[in-house]
Order: sequence, then structure tokens, then C-alpha cells
Amino acid sequence: MKFHFHASGAAILAFALFITSCSKPTVEEQDQPVSLDNETSATDVGIMAINASFSENWNSYANGSQYTQSQAAADFGNISGWNAGRSMISNGNLRITLEPNALSGAGGVVSNIDVSDGSEYQVSFTIRFHSAFDWSRGGKLGFGLFIGDGNAGGDPAWDGNGGSFRLMWYNNNGRIYFHPYVYHRDQAGQYGDNFGVSYPSSGSLVKGQTYSVTLYAKSNTGSSTNGRARMIINGTTVLDRAMRWTTNDAKRLIRNVSFHTFRGGSQSYWMSPTVGYVYYDDLVVTKIN
Repeated sequence: MKFHFHASGAAILAFALFITSCSKPTVEEQDQPVSLDNETSATDVGIMAINASFSENWNSYANGSQYTQSQAAADFGNISGWNAGRSMISNGNLRITLEPNALSGAGGVVSNIDVSDGSEYQVSFTIRFHSAFDWSRGGKLGFGLFIGDGNAGGDPAWDGNGGSFRLMWYNNNGRIYFHPYVYHRDQAGQYGDNFGVSYPSSGSLVKGQTYSVTLYAKSNTGSSTNGRARMIINGTTVLDRAMRWTTNDAKRLIRNVSFHTFRGGSQSYWMSPTVGYVYYDDLVVTKIN
């Protein structure tokens, strides 16, 4: 399922490979369960489609209009979990609302797009926090990639049947940064790995500034570590490492593109008493293999 259908296929832009050395973030992440229910009815999404590569910049939509379930389905294909009440078009951007005093899907958007199964995918998009955004403790952001069963939400990927690759923002004693959030066969704990890397490597994210994010995932085969996870932010390679996502070849392929924007974590200290806005633009999803 993809928006305006693209040529899928091969060439992934050449990546700059400078590994950023960062202090290990302290993530007391108790993640909320994330649903991968793709059984949305045809009446909910209109004509159901499964695409391979697509893009969207939301420029064709009227400023200030709600971005509806049917519009999301027309652009993305078979999408579940869309929340039109928290989705608005703002000057050619998709604006997502984070509700006060709420976590996970109760306060944001937890949506998943059923894509054509593949062993290599790349997603890229821009992201911006509103100038009055309350960082709170942190949360999940943007578009990500789900492998096999799409383990997330505190369901560790130790059974070898799935994994996930997402982006988080995190407030570590006043230093605000992005880091990867990865479920994979060899993860150390119940919640996703961040591999001790962050962007920026020092200092903090800036409200109102636009950040360009690229996530690339390649499936591994069998029990080998010939998979890959790569994250690039504003041209800096934050993560680039060999991966063993799964050990079950029947579950090795990338099956979903996630769109998750919410605070949390599950404890109340992840909440904010204020409404928050996050803006997205220039989405490109590419199936490489």
C-alpha cells in the first residue's frame, strides 16, 4: 500500500558512513503494547491495497483540514489504527496532536501500513516539533519498519519471529535527543535497544527545527547476522550495524510500515499536562528488495 505509486526498486542513495560516538542513553522505557491489527474493514479504508513504494508530501490537501481515514487509506493503502481526530493538514505538513495526560494510542496515533513483503526497505521523512512542545520524558515518533510478527510494546523478539525499527525522542535529565528503538532477536532486555547512540551526540534537539530522518532495514537469513539497521539524521549516520532480526525464515520479511506518534512509556511521568504538536513532511517509502 502506498501513496502515489513509485518505481520500487533498487538503488538506495549512497550513505555517508560516519558513526557518531554518543554517551549511552538511560532509557527506563516501559513500552505500551502496540497493536499490529491489520484486519481493518473495507468500509473503514475504502479500497484496500498493498503497495511496495510510495511517497506523500500532503501539499494537495487544504490547509487546516482534517486528514481523514479515507484519505490516509487512499494515500497509504491498507492502513489500520488511523486517528483522524488527531491528524490535520498544516501548511503542507501532516500535523499530529498529542493529547494531555495520556500515553500511547490513548494520546497519539498508533497506525500500521500493510506493505508488500520484502527483505529491504527504506523510509525517509522530515519531522518538526512545535515551538511550544513539552518534551516530557519522551516517546515514539514517525515512520518505522516492522519485520515478521513486528515485535514491540514490551514483547521481546527472543523467539526469532519478528522485530521492529522505530525512532524515539528522549529527555535525559534535560538533554533532548533522538535515538533508535529496535526490537531484534539478540536484544538484551525486554524493551527495545538503542545501542548507546543518539542524535545529536551532544546538546539537544531544537523546537521548531526540521530534522530529516532515514531508516533502512535489511532482513537477515537463517540465524546469521547478515541483516542491517541504519539510521541517518540530517546527513549524520547515527546507527549502521549488522543485525540478526529473526531466526525463522518464514518470518524474516518486512511486512509493515509503522506510523507511531505518542508519549511513553507506560508510567505517568511520561505524560505531559499540555497538548503537543508534531509535524511531518516529505515521506518516501522504498521497497528495495
